[in-house]
Amino acid sequence: MASRAPVLTATNISKSFGPARIVEDFSLTVKPGEAVALVGRNGAGKSTILRMLVGAVRPDEGRVEFDGLRMSETNPAIRRGMASVIDDLDFFPDLSVVEHLDLLARAHGVPDPEAIVDEVLDEVQLVPQSGQLPGTLSSGQRRRLALGTAFVRPRQLLVLDEPEQRLDVEGVAWLAARLKAERARGLAIVFASHEPYLVKEVASRIVQVGAPGAEAGASDAEDVGGEA
Repeated sequence: MASRAPVLTATNISKSFGPARIVEDFSLTVKPGEAVALVGRNGAGKSTILRMLVGAVRPDEGRVEFDGLRMSETNPAIRRGMASVIDDLDFFPDLSVVEHLDLLARAHGVPDPEAIVDEVLDEVQLVPQSGQLPGTLSSGQRRRLALGTAFVRPRQLLVLDEPEQRLDVEGVAWLAARLKAERARGLAIVFASHEPYLVKEVASRIVQVGAPGAEAGASDAEDVGGEA
């Protein structure tokens, strides 16, 4: 089988905030159908790495590329191909759950936005809450809505920071199954997680960030037998 071109490449990226070196000399390549899990203690630099990967934070050194393009959060070609849930989203206070998802689907040119919105609403179990404002949802429901904003749009790459947050056991199992299905369709995934079940079920590769003695966020990769 011919080698597949990487969807995402990070080459020797580093980041400091003030005198603190948070990430140093981090590299990563992700191909279609791969799911890379970033694991490690709190404060090791996982979230900073993810923000650099999606262009929300500019590396002090190194380079990030999406599909051969230099990473830029505002590049339309990159925005069409990358979906992320990094931080808690600031939802529009006057738009309902269904209106949020419909707006995103239409903004990204989904051919049949009503159908995909209905499908995602059902999958994230927010059909009964579809007419509610986000501020009225529970924390777990808001997390499901945030994930829904990624699933309702076209994507080649999915980047998630602790997507299991505030989900119950059933929700984590659903998320694992959904991400495995994303991989099976050829999507590339990078996610940070503290949930061993999610990592075990989804990841084709595990990257340990900030191992003991590596305060700057150095990494070791472990292939867990997924597609390469």
